[in-house]
Amino acid sequence: MLRDSAVNEPVWEIATLFPPQNQWSIDDYLELDARTNHLIEYSCGNIEILPLPSIRHQWITGLLYRLLFSFVAQRRLGVVFIAPTKVALWESKVREPDVFFVSNDNVQFSTEQWFEKIDLAIEVVSPDDPARDLEKKRREYAQAGIPEYWIVDPRSDEILVLTLGEKWYDVHGVFGAGETATSVLLDGFAVAVDDVFAEPPHISAETDQ
Repeated sequence: MLRDSAVNEPVWEIATLFPPQNQWSIDDYLELDARTNHLIEYSCGNIEILPLPSIRHQWITGLLYRLLFSFVAQRRLGVVFIAPTKVALWESKVREPDVFFVSNDNVQFSTEQWFEKIDLAIEVVSPDDPARDLEKKRREYAQAGIPEYWIVDPRSDEILVLTLGEKWYDVHGVFGAGETATSVLLDGFAVAVDDVFAEPPHISAETDQ
């Protein structure tokens, strides 16, 4: 019989079944990732468990996916994916961009687990750690040679579009209310900022009887 103090406590012993931080291998990461519905990324021997996204985050992500997918599909430019699809930036770094585009030329650089070359990444900034998308992934995506990176920030209702220079991203534009965010990589792809940050329709907890 369990003692009262043990009720509702985590089963701490389970943690001993997994490697400590800084000692995770790619195989350890892939095995764990298959057992959970959390977003988990891999960084230099460490795992990073991301918080489950809010409804607004998913609404924005879904809208951007649909717009980008429609543009790419109509022109047969490649493929578009949504998280939690993996992208191996390099051997010890695996990320899961909210939305990303892979050109026809780069689709071949993929495995059953991940894509190895992508052309455009979109991240919707999460409130738990804005610097992850604004700074950390900005450096990583540039290092990985991703030609274009969109940072969509619900806190300011702005979209920052970055295009890759020799080593770092240059700012193509910061697009706010009433403006249209445009792509350098995909000529003609444009997104109305007001549409992206419009409040999602009310979702009632009640169902029709």
